[in-house]
Amino acid sequence: MTDELQCWRCGASLAALRLPVGRSEECRACRSQLHVCRLCKSYDRARPKQCREEDAEEVRDKERANFCDWFKPRPGAFDAAGAAAESAAKSAMDALFGPKKP
Repeated sequence: MTDELQCWRCGASLAALRLPVGRSEECRACRSQLHVCRLCKSYDRARPKQCREEDAEEVRDKERANFCDWFKPRPGAFDAAGAAAESAAKSAMDALFGPKKP
């Protein structure tokens, strides 16, 4: 785990990002939204609502920008193993059904 802030999706460095993270902030490398549960210190897949903050409202889509007041970016949010598994699953789907059309 690193102390550097990284994009939760692609792992790109977010060292140049000004804090606090605004709701409309995006990763410069992959254009993913950054004010999302997956980048938050309170995000925990094992907890109810996948959040350690009991008073936070439930956010259904953990990968989309939200208005949560409890949001604090978490260094080390990028999961390289998870990203590799996601990429492999996408490749398998593309092999079965063809690439997704824009």
